[in-house]
Amino acid sequence: MREALNQWNFVIAAYVIGVGGTTAMALWSWLAMCRAEARRAKSREL
Repeated sequence: MREALNQWNFVIAAYVIGVGGTTAMALWSWLAMCRAEARRAKSREL
């Protein structure tokens, strides 16, 4: 008896992790940029 492994499960998982990680990093960077812009605007008001 031989079990055939389906590699597509691993391929799909790798894409999900890659796209999810990229999206999370982009969102994190965007939020950090917004916070930095707010700090800069606040410092220019004084």
